[in-house]
Amino acid sequence: MRAGALLDPALGCLIVAAAALLFAGASLHKARRIRRFTQIFAAYRVLPDAWAQRLAWLVPCIEGTIAVAVAWPATRRAALLAGVAALLVYAAAIGVNLLRGRSDLDCGCGAARERRRIAAWMVWRNLALAAALGVALLPWRSRPWDPTDVITLVGGLIVSVTLYAAVDRLLGLVTPRGMMLRRAS
Repeated sequence: MRAGALLDPALGCLIVAAAALLFAGASLHKARRIRRFTQIFAAYRVLPDAWAQRLAWLVPCIEGTIAVAVAWPATRRAALLAGVAALLVYAAAIGVNLLRGRSDLDCGCGAARERRRIAAWMVWRNLALAAALGVALLPWRSRPWDPTDVITLVGGLIVSVTLYAAVDRLLGLVTPRGMMLRRAS
């Protein structure tokens, strides 16, 4: 394999750190309000209701495991694959319900007291995040780290988290409210 086809470790670590934050936050959000999440999970109707009621707790457990396992090189590949699979399942569950005409469902991805309706952009968001995790599955180049790598990692993480939060807020809250105001006028 050509050296140019290998992933730079600074970029790989940036993707891994962002994935750990994403899955840790998602896991904690769901685990703190597990009853509410169980209702949301069951409402998707991708599993029989009895199964959904019993298995909802697995979602935050899987997300938490991914967040922790992605940090260690020995478990990183399996965690990244699990993260890609989870994001694809989330995208499919949202997409199926949108095709069913059930856009009134809560996505389960907002803050504890925030109800957010599912939308097509969430499918695309999850597909883009899955693709990013897929990039981290590429072989990593071996090279020593230098101070610019630390700056790249910290700065990239700050930018990634800020951009994710801004896009999430814009598409998840601001745009739907603006559309409701336009319809009302």
